[in-house]
Amino acid sequence: MQFEKKFLTELNRCYATGQIECNGERLALLATEGEGVCLAYAAPDFDKQRIVWSAPGGTMSFAPLSGTNGEFLSNQKFFRMFQWEEATIVWVRPQADGTFAVKELFTLPYIHRFDVLTAADGHQYFIGCTLATKKESKEDWSSPGKIYVAELPSELNEPINLTVLKDGLTQNHGYSRVTWNGREASMVGAREGAFIVTPPTTAGQDWTIEQIMDWPVSDLAAIDLDGDGELEIATIEAFHGRYYRIYKLKDGRYELIYEHPEVSEFYHVVVSATLRGKSAFIGGCRRGKMQLFCVTVASGTGGVDAGALALETFLIDEGVGPSNVSVINEPDRDIIVSANREKGEAALYFVTE
Repeated sequence: MQFEKKFLTELNRCYATGQIECNGERLALLATEGEGVCLAYAAPDFDKQRIVWSAPGGTMSFAPLSGTNGEFLSNQKFFRMFQWEEATIVWVRPQADGTFAVKELFTLPYIHRFDVLTAADGHQYFIGCTLATKKESKEDWSSPGKIYVAELPSELNEPINLTVLKDGLTQNHGYSRVTWNGREASMVGAREGAFIVTPPTTAGQDWTIEQIMDWPVSDLAAIDLDGDGELEIATIEAFHGRYYRIYKLKDGRYELIYEHPEVSEFYHVVVSATLRGKSAFIGGCRRGKMQLFCVTVASGTGGVDAGALALETFLIDEGVGPSNVSVINEPDRDIIVSANREKGEAALYFVTE
């Protein structure tokens, strides 16, 4: 695979990435975790910058709303080093004139990762993971985070009634969406381990929670790397951890099959994606060499080599310190949208054969 970088703009504390489709146009989203902007860039050239909002900032995540013309949820005001009581969820709607309407839906202190899942019956559910419940200092983890859920009303102007699905999750930092047993679900990582959280099959039923790892997991993602029908899972361990690892399910338990060669504090990116038709994990670290890289099944191995999964690592960039990435798939190229937080830039990487 070949990687070509496109610098978009300088953006202090560039943190969140995402994508939406509006009026048939694909937009890449990037936002700062500091006070400031959220920006959008349109395919195919990504040359024209649009301002989604100028303030307040403090953005961690984006969650597109399926069945809409580019609407999405985001969070704001996740500002200071440890006191995030004012963090909110906002509803963003593209307007006909190219601007964006932003409406605050509710305050949820310490909301870090969240998503909107669609159940088998079409109902949509909000799931929100709070990093903690209260903090007196940056190092204070005595009040664990929680998982909040709610069935979304058909009109988001109506009240959203949050309930606590699970509490006692220390350093509740990891989140990714996954298809689990044929259903849209969430993977959540914390000091207590990794969990699969699945919404009800039909309205009124209960959510389900399954623990799949029992050791500290900061962040995680899953994809079937070798095509055997089982999901491999990539993790960062422990919180903002020193290790980027990949696990394979063997005899009912996930066993370590890969560890990125650099051991460095503050790994932060772990994303599953398809790059040039191959399943891959993308990784990144905010300390040390501050690399952005991807891991795939080695070419020509057919996935399994002498009973083990043969993997190869591609270096995408170095010295950038990414915080989050998203992937846009196109017929002739794939695009990695990267928030290069430590370098203070928003960038794209075009992936070709």
